[in-house]
Amino acid sequence: QVQVVESGGGLVQPGGSLRLSCAASGRSFSLNTMAWYRQAPGKQREVVAIINSDGRSESPDSVKGRFSVSRDNAKNTMHLQTNGLKPEDTAVYYCRILTSIEDYWGQGTQVTVSS
Repeated sequence: QVQVVESGGGLVQPGGSLRLSCAASGRSFSLNTMAWYRQAPGKQREVVAIINSDGRSESPDSVKGRFSVSRDNAKNTMHLQTNGLKPEDTAVYYCRILTSIEDYWGQGTQVTVSS
């Protein structure tokens, strides 16, 4: 059974950093695209980073230069390094794994940016 678990969220002051992690189990996802999404209260879920199986990544302009995504295929994990956090980055951050049959989502980890 596939499980996807995010961790690393918390409360941080503006300008601070957090390193989010996504750990998958149940099968290997080394050939699959993985992504980070976030959803703020009252807003739609949006993508913040996508990383292909070969490590190529993309991010929207809203986080480019502040967030960076990486993955460790041997450990079935993905990370999101978030720097220069702003109050508008406050959201629940989700991990998504895309496959040809179905997508897998974790339960999310809360990131709150506040002084």
